[in-house]
Amino acid sequence: MSSENEMWPVRATAWELAAFSFRHPTHELARAITSGEWFDAACEIGDALGVILPEDFGKGLPSPSSSIEEVDEDGFFHRLRAEATRLFMGPGEPACSPYEGVWRAKAEGVKPLLFVNPHSVEVERFVKDHGFTRPEGTNEPLDHVATECELLQAFAMRAMTDSGSSEAYVQFLEEHLRVWIDDFCAECQNVTSEPFYKAAAIYLETIAKC
Repeated sequence: MSSENEMWPVRATAWELAAFSFRHPTHELARAITSGEWFDAACEIGDALGVILPEDFGKGLPSPSSSIEEVDEDGFFHRLRAEATRLFMGPGEPACSPYEGVWRAKAEGVKPLLFVNPHSVEVERFVKDHGFTRPEGTNEPLDHVATECELLQAFAMRAMTDSGSSEAYVQFLEEHLRVWIDDFCAECQNVTSEPFYKAAAIYLETIAKC
């Protein structure tokens, strides 16, 4: 197996962690953060990808390799959900929209509209053209940051055995996620005081360059 082929499982794992980080928080995510598992996984993935995370990456997060401090997991879970709601949902305008279409509309100086803007429609078409379907029971736009990470994870997994999927992976990364993700990650770091979302934004911005 070539070194390039060996990287596809690493890329798939990298995007899986990114998607996990930006979905609405679950107890599983809170547990991974408070146990230090999320931090260690992010660092291990960075090493495997050959990228360097900032020296202060994860500042404020617990890590089993550096701290044995007791953490209130349930309290942290509720704090995390409250901050995720404020950042990505509202009430009112979210502090940091998680949608590609919104960010690209802002860059183009036009009013952002969910679902019906051309960039969201392009993502929907891309997903359909490559044999993916909307998850059953969901109606959220497919240009959500977590969903785009999941799509890249899926293409990376397919690319292990299908060269056409590697081309689709690169195309989606260059034509969609990389176009807006730096602005999203910078804004996320700017408007949150929650160490996890600062770290998650740094992690996402870093792997998007790989």
